[in-house]
Amino acid sequence: MADTWQERDDWAALFQEHGAEGTLLIVDQRQDAQATWVHDAERARQRFVPASTFKVPHTLFALDAGVADDEFQVFAWDGTERTAAAWNADQTLRSAMRNSTVWLYQHFARELGEESERRYLAEIDYGNAEIGSDLENFWLAPGHLEVSAEEQIGFLQQLYRNELAFDEADQRLVKDLMIGEAGRDWILRAKTGWSGELAWWVGWVEWPSGPVFFALNMDTPNRMDDIPKRDAIVREALRGLEALP
Repeated sequence: MADTWQERDDWAALFQEHGAEGTLLIVDQRQDAQATWVHDAERARQRFVPASTFKVPHTLFALDAGVADDEFQVFAWDGTERTAAAWNADQTLRSAMRNSTVWLYQHFARELGEESERRYLAEIDYGNAEIGSDLENFWLAPGHLEVSAEEQIGFLQQLYRNELAFDEADQRLVKDLMIGEAGRDWILRAKTGWSGELAWWVGWVEWPSGPVFFALNMDTPNRMDDIPKRDAIVREALRGLEALP
């Protein structure tokens, strides 16, 4: 993929305008486009902690192992008050994906165990496939699992085509859980992630003529104050490519 990447000076200006340091990789696979655009190609190949973007493959692991049955199963809240109000309630896969409910995926990790987590990560060739010794936080804290923007898109492309080593029904369910917005002829499927120091937004916009994949990661020295920049940069770049209304 990297041989055909085209650097975008206007995206460099976009990051500068928003006071953000990061990378954005967009792979446009619409029939009339077929191009790969990037800001900071070196960083797009650099691995970082995936944070909650890992909920996408992690949901596939849970479904495949029978740790989660379907989108209707209710997982009972343990009564522990957490910082995000939406987490302090029973969850389904849909609400957990929407609200990025960390405790449910920590439950999945405990149920799966180290051996299964390592096996699944190796099967899908996800980043460095490392979980270290911290089973409940390996995708949240730096120093364990890491993945690049390029690798995020490679994984999403396989998911889009139902080509991962999981039941097609499970792959279709996870894609349904990822839907954030939709119009008459387009669907935005994506997942955010935030480690506290680094923010992600990865996904794709589905058009009749084909998908447009994107992966952004950026530093968040101002923590929550920097989070809106993630959304703004990606949307402006996609609109510039007429990949988002």
